[in-house]
Formats: sequence, structure tokens, C-alpha cells
Amino acid sequence: MNARFYAALMLGVASATLGPVACSMATTDAGVAAAPGTELGIRKDWMDTSIHPGDDFFRYANGGWIDGTEIPADRSSIGGFWIADQATERNLETLIAEIRESDPEPGSDAAKVKAFYQSFTDTKAIDAAGLAPLEGDLARFGRIADKSALAEVLGSQTRADVDPLNNTDFRTENLFGVFVTQALKGGVVVPYILQGGLGLPEREYYLSPDPKMTDLRSAYRTYIADLLKAANVSDADLRARRIYDLELKIARAHASREESDDWTKAGTLWKKSDFAAKAPGLDWDAFFRGAKLDAYETFDAYHPAAIGGLSSLVASEPLEAWKDWLAFHQINSHTDVLPSRLDDLHFAFYGQKLSGQEQQRPREKRAIAAINQYMGDALGKLYAEKYFPASAKAEIQGMVDAIKAAFAQRIEALDWMAPETKAEARKKVETMAVGVGYPDSWTDYSSLQVPEGNPYAAVIAAEKARYDQQLAKVGKPMDKGEWWMNAQLVNAVNLPVQNALNFPAAILQPPFFDPGWDPAANYGAIGAVIGHEISHSFDNNGAEFDSSGTMRNWWTATDKKRFDEAGKALAAQYDAYEPFPGLNVKGELTLGENIADLAGLQAAYDAYRASLNGKEAPVIEGFTGDQRFFIAYAQAWASKMREAALRQRIATDGHAPAQYRALTVRNMDAWYKAFDVKENDTLYLPPESRVKVW
Repeated sequence: MNARFYAALMLGVASATLGPVACSMATTDAGVAAAPGTELGIRKDWMDTSIHPGDDFFRYANGGWIDGTEIPADRSSIGGFWIADQATERNLETLIAEIRESDPEPGSDAAKVKAFYQSFTDTKAIDAAGLAPLEGDLARFGRIADKSALAEVLGSQTRADVDPLNNTDFRTENLFGVFVTQALKGGVVVPYILQGGLGLPEREYYLSPDPKMTDLRSAYRTYIADLLKAANVSDADLRARRIYDLELKIARAHASREESDDWTKAGTLWKKSDFAAKAPGLDWDAFFRGAKLDAYETFDAYHPAAIGGLSSLVASEPLEAWKDWLAFHQINSHTDVLPSRLDDLHFAFYGQKLSGQEQQRPREKRAIAAINQYMGDALGKLYAEKYFPASAKAEIQGMVDAIKAAFAQRIEALDWMAPETKAEARKKVETMAVGVGYPDSWTDYSSLQVPEGNPYAAVIAAEKARYDQQLAKVGKPMDKGEWWMNAQLVNAVNLPVQNALNFPAAILQPPFFDPGWDPAANYGAIGAVIGHEISHSFDNNGAEFDSSGTMRNWWTATDKKRFDEAGKALAAQYDAYEPFPGLNVKGELTLGENIADLAGLQAAYDAYRASLNGKEAPVIEGFTGDQRFFIAYAQAWASKMREAALRQRIATDGHAPAQYRALTVRNMDAWYKAFDVKENDTLYLPPESRVKVW
């Protein structure tokens, strides 16, 4: 379950899976530890120096790696995040092996991790159990006798569907998703109600006239029928048609991606009593009772029009269609813990057809991913204790402080911003809470029971436990120190309603960071990530929030106009990138990430230069300090992606493809000087066209 809303509220760097990090000393090719600060940091063997940096900086920095690296059959894309993820995954495998060989105390986190892993990987037992674990849920759907009973069951299916393992697009197969944090307009922690109910990534997959989307729709309809047949559901073809026809209507009721990303229109506070009046059709009392939300009075209706449209469909569409839809999505969202014939069908559509992935990932690796998803802190705590040193945490914290200071100085130097706007901007930076490595307090899993030998039941129990943990926050003061990512996740995140940042341990390793690297490489790689997350507080979405995490306009009209003009110029720059004929990057969709990339890289560069104390960095192996800084940045965005996955990224993701994120450098005067980029070079932008946002 992916999470657009998570990405919107969290504003993360990029998607990745699996976790933590062993931040060890860098070593030379001979295996001897290099002295801190002297290792080159950049990978010369990744480069293609036959290419002029001003013509194709991405291939100049990464051409050797691109030509010499194949995408594994079980992946749809690879890159810098994947490289860090592989190192983390190896450490996780070692840790899991140690846990399995031990005899952990009953009821402990380690015991629950062991039980979950062993049952998830026992495919013989899963196949032998057949559909028996599912029968109770299917029978529950079959007993629905009227629309009030339907509403209560729809509520009971609601989960905390925002997945902290993947912060790209919000997507839940339940009719509504729930997310719990401070209301956008501030003041109180509330449940957010969000649109859901689709099996394809988002509404455009159902509505776009693009022939490739038409092909995917046809394949999806076939898949629905095939999955129902494999689950021994009678009249599968008839039911599949009803399910798809219902989803098509759900898609039409959904807010568009652009509407969903406009926070000024989303996030309306509703009282519980407002739902029946503003979104008639669904028995909301029954829904809230089923969803354990009946005790709460205030909600953030994040997709108000869609909530009304979906509620109307509950009233207008046949009960049998909804019962079929419930059964299909219960199966579809849990195929990984159901018999192999279902799991294989799911992969053939979602992995191969939708993403271009050639092979399913090994079961053992998928088991680790599932533990990360359902018991992430249980594994993260064990992992951080074993692999993440305090020295790395301290070094990153120092870089964070330096880049925050550089960003504050950039704000102070703006000649177009009014003093009162500057004051609030500085306050946002100064009061920003930054978590490095892992949270100060870990999730309590004492209430989670993991039945041995029944992974389906274990997953359902974990989903319910996570939901209860989220609901327990409602009505309480917001916790600025709350983490939304596991320590073992290769990623980073900005939390605008908390005015906080998280940098999980797993991203604090090559190709982003190594304590033995030259500072230029560390500032260019992890420093740009840190700057990116700080800058998200000041992108086109983050700038809507003040220092307390409340959405309000703290800009003068003139300042906002100047800011918006810079954003339009940057969007136009990305609109021009065309990975396939006729398919361009969506500059407006990716604007928030692109602003954060640009402002973050500028702040990281300023902090790097400040760290030199007025001196020039030494030339190492023929590369100046500035060259190492920019090459390290581009190498952090090394990437290869299958065509299907890249097309999906452009259609749905708020992050531009990595090869274009690496070209952020085009807007920085220092890059032109570092690589002697001239007017006739392909990537050259005249000074007046180089975007400066902050």
C-alpha cells in the first residue's frame, strides 16, 4: 500500500525498501582503512569522462556504472538507493539469521520477528493451508444483508493505510484510508479521511485515453477474473465485470492528482455530524462504529468531494457488487500470505505487467520487507543496536546544523523578501526538530500477537495493531519527535505539520555518506539530502505551513508572487525533459521535489564552502573540491529503470526521474565554473534562466 498522502505530508526524498546501515570506516582497494577526510568519496569507475560535463552531466558522472550494471530480474529499477539498500539487506539477513538461531524470550520483539519470518517463508505450509485462513473474512462479506451492514464492514476494513516503507503515492484498496496527525489548519491531532478503493495505482489508469493505459485496463480486468478463479470464487467472470465497473465509478469520483496535491483546497475540518449532511449515501454512524472512529468528533476530510462521491456510490451501486469488490480486494491485498497460485498471479500483473519486473523477489527478502512494514520498529531497534555507531550519528548531526545555518543565511540574504516573512522563515529553520538514525522512543508491540504458522492471521493482526496505535494519538498533543520511517529504511523525510526531519540510519552509508570520505563528497551526497529535506519546508507545499506546523499564509502578497514565479520557471525547465517521444516530465507535479533539490543543493554547497574556513579544498586525484561536490551529488542519483516503471513514475510520482534530478546543477553558477561549461554546451542555461528560489 503506497502513500501519496504520506508523501504529501512527509515530503520525502524518494522511494526505497528495506533498511539500516553499517556506517563503517571507508577502505581502500587493498582493504586498509583510509584516514577520515582523505578518501576521494566519488567513484571514478562509475564515470564516463569521454563525455563533456556540460553536455550530459548525468552520464559524465554515472556512464560507466550505467553501461556496466544490469537491472536484476527481480527489480524494476536500481540506483543509489538500491545500492545502499543492498548493503542494509545483507545486514538484516545476518540479524534475522542470528534471531532464528537464538531462543528469544517469549513475547519479546525478537520472538515476534522470528515467528513472523518463519511462517512467512514456509510456503509449503501456506500452500497446504490453502484458502482456509481467508474463509472467515469471505464469509463475513457474504453475510452482509443491507447497506447499513455494508457500511459497518467497510469501516471495519479501514486501516492506517499510509505505509511508512514507501512514501510515493497514497493508495489504499479500502474504500477510505485513515491517517492520524495534526490537522492541516493546526491545533489538534485528528484522523484524516482519504479517498481509496482502487486496484490500479490511481484514477488516470482508469480514465486516460493513452493506448498503454487501455492495455493495462484490459490486463487488469483479466487479472481480476483470474484471481477470483484461483481463489475458487464462483461466477468469476461475472463478478470480475461487476468489480471493474464499480472501480471505474470509484475512479471517476476520486479527486485528481492535481486536486489532491492542492493543500489549500484539501484538508477541511468536519465534525462527525457533517458527514451525513455533506456526504450522504453511506450510513456514517455504522461506518464510524466499524472503523473504531465513533468516539471522535473532529476529522480532517482531506478529499471532501471524493468522500461525497464515494458515499453516494455506496447508496447507488448494488449490494452484490460491493460484496464482490470487498472479497477481491481482501484477496488482492494479501496474496503474499496466501497460496502460491494467487501470489504468482499478483506478481504477473503488478510486478511484470505494471512495473516491468521480470522475476519475483526471493521469499526470504520479501519476508524481511514484510517485517519492516508490519513490525518495523521491532526490527529497527535490534538493528540500530548492532550496526549504527554513535559517531556517525554525531557527524550527521553536525552537518545538519551547518546546513541549517547555511539555509538561514540564504534567507537573510534575500533582497526580495519582506522582513516579517523572513522572520517566520528563520523561525521555521531554528525550531525544526531533526531526528538522526532512529527515534528516541520505539513503538510498543506488546499488544501484537503473532500466531505461529499462520502468516495471513499475523498480517491481519499487525494491520489492526498499527491502526490502534495510530488512533491512540487522536486528541493528544502532537509529538514533534514522532518518526514516520523505520531506522532500516534508505530514505529521508520532512514532516511539515511537525516541522521536523527524519534521517534514518540506513541512508547514512555509501553512496550517500561515509565518515572516511573527503568532506566535498559527503556534503555533495548526504549534505544535499539533508538540504533537500530542510528545503521541503520552503517548497511550494511546505511554504504553506508556519513554524508551528499550521497551514496559514505567512507571506506578503509580493513575496508570494516572486516565489511562485520562480516555481513556474523551474516547472517549465522540467517540462522540457522528454524521456520518451511525446512523454515529458510533469514540471508542476514534481515541483515540490525539484524546489527542494535546488534549494537543498545550494544550502549544502554553502555549508561545504563554509567548512573550508576561507581556504580552497585540495585537488585530489585530479578533481577539485567543487568538482567532487557536484559529482558526488550526481552519483547519489545514479539510476536505471525499466520502461514500464519509468512511465509509471512520470504518470503518478511527485519525484522526477533521477537522471533529471541530477541536472539540478544547471541552476548553480558554481557548477559552470567547476566544469568550464560554456554557452554552446547542451546543458548551458544563460544566467538569467538559472532558477534561484531561496
